[in-house]
Amino acid sequence: MKVRRIIYGVSGEGSGHSSRALEIGRHLQAQGHHVKMVSYDRGYRNLSEVFDVQEIEGLHIVSEDNRVRLLKTAWHNLRRSRQGWRRLRELRRVFREFQPDVVLTDFEPTTAWLAKLSGTPLISVDNQHRMRYMAYRAPFSLWRSRLVAVSVIRMMIPPPDAALATTFYQGKVMSPRLHLFPPILRREVLACEPAPGDHFLVYVTRHFRRLSDVLAAFPDRRFVVYGSDGDIGLPNVVCKPFSRDGFLNDLRTSRGVVATAGFTLISEALYLGKPYLAMPLVGQFEQQLNALFLEDMGLGVRVTDVTVAELQYFFDALPELSAAARKYAAAERQTPSLANHLITAKLDQLLACLQQGTRALPLL
Repeated sequence: MKVRRIIYGVSGEGSGHSSRALEIGRHLQAQGHHVKMVSYDRGYRNLSEVFDVQEIEGLHIVSEDNRVRLLKTAWHNLRRSRQGWRRLRELRRVFREFQPDVVLTDFEPTTAWLAKLSGTPLISVDNQHRMRYMAYRAPFSLWRSRLVAVSVIRMMIPPPDAALATTFYQGKVMSPRLHLFPPILRREVLACEPAPGDHFLVYVTRHFRRLSDVLAAFPDRRFVVYGSDGDIGLPNVVCKPFSRDGFLNDLRTSRGVVATAGFTLISEALYLGKPYLAMPLVGQFEQQLNALFLEDMGLGVRVTDVTVAELQYFFDALPELSAAARKYAAAERQTPSLANHLITAKLDQLLACLQQGTRALPLL
């Protein structure tokens, strides 16, 4: 395969985007390609350990009490606009000097639009484009959120030449651009052996204060909490600062997961056979959709507001949910690296189709 010069834009919001890009980027480098990563915040920190990364100013979502705060989100991003313009100029210089053959984007808009403006082929590798090009069921009550989410995706990322989308729920493909794949998992997760423990892993966004009152109602259950502002003073609750290895070990040995409905954590929990109580962020349609898929597959419970009654329902359903989760995991773990191989093989195929001077990829 001819060596390609690749700019890879990665959203720095959360850890899921950079975890996926880490595996894809390692594969591209092993194939001999020249990879220039572009990211910010947590994505910049995670990827800088392995790759040459250009730091940019990215969009951030502000949430409190498990709810997206739109005004605070807008203000947070607006007040960083001056620094954003400076870093945009730096990124345009990188494009001129690096002269990429192709741009990859994991829901990072700056690199995607610069690719569009420069006529460079664009490939998206994310889980967002399943909402744009895949058919799925969603309740009527979420129609407005669905419309907003798809509109935001269209504004963030111009139509890619090819969209490689990861999903644990297989819907009908509605565009020749779209190619669906199982979730990409970190090699650390693939190497994990699940074990039965005596605790439940809890992951929350900051300032989700109400959850502590709910956990206090179950003194006979043990919870390990990540994402809290600090110790919440309950004998059955251990609060820990985020640690990649520590978090993975607590997930591996948990009885189940009580968490927000982020795509990466759900994918890792399912691979390890852990039942899931999903608390999707209010105002975040993708998390609402993840929770719906999880419930439809019989692998978890979806709640809009976690209460003592809802958590008790989850505990009562644990035998059935655990059996279903173990069955799902057993099937996935028969070929643990298949999902990563399938998507990298498609990417290799697309890169091989690039010809000098082309402005688009064939829809393979």
